[in-house]
Parts: sequence; C-alpha cells; structure tokens
Amino acid sequence: MDIRKSAEDYLEMMLILKERHGYIRSVDIAEELGVKKPSVSYATKRLRENGYITMDSDSHIELTETGMEIASRMYERHKVLTDVLVSLGVDREVAREDACKIEHDLSDQSFDAIRRYMDGK
Repeated sequence: MDIRKSAEDYLEMMLILKERHGYIRSVDIAEELGVKKPSVSYATKRLRENGYITMDSDSHIELTETGMEIASRMYERHKVLTDVLVSLGVDREVAREDACKIEHDLSDQSFDAIRRYMDGK
C-alpha cells in the first residue's frame, strides 16, 4: 500500500467517524481500519506534518480544510462506486470492499462519467 492510498484511507475514515460520533479518536480509527494503535500514531503524525489534520490537548483529531477536501472526495467516490456495484447486482458488503479498492486508482475523468451516469438514472 503506497502512502497516498494509506493517507486517503485514514482521512476518509476520520470523516466517517466525525459524522458518526461527532469526534475523531485514534483508538476508533485503529478499530475501524483493523490496524494497531502505533500504526495510527505514525499515520496521524505524518498527516499532521502535512497539514491534513490537527490534534487538540485531549488527542481529538480535526480535519483541516485540505484534509476535509481529500476525505470528502474519497468518501464520495466510495459511496458512488458502492452504489454502482450494488445496482449491478453485487452484494453490498462485497461492493463496499471493491469500491475501496477502486476509489484510489480511478481517474477523475472516469469517476465523473460514472457519477453523471448514476445521476441520470
């Protein structure tokens, strides 16, 4: 897994957790992504250094504007691709897993075409 895909996965999960709980904690990220706490600590350090997140004194994580843009883009891709696969008859859980694999590598042009197609249905 290259660092870009990994960073996108972390940011997307942070957005999901923020929507679900109203806050983001490292322990929740680890649980949801199925990784160990030291992996989350390393990732959050890199994301903080790159200006994608901030952390307060209680270790709550906030997405910066740039982090939110990336997270929102990945989450939208994930939802749209999941819906496409489900509409083709794929089981929802399999569709979610496959969407996660596709969302990082699909070009903007192809994704925009898929989104336009789905919006027109």
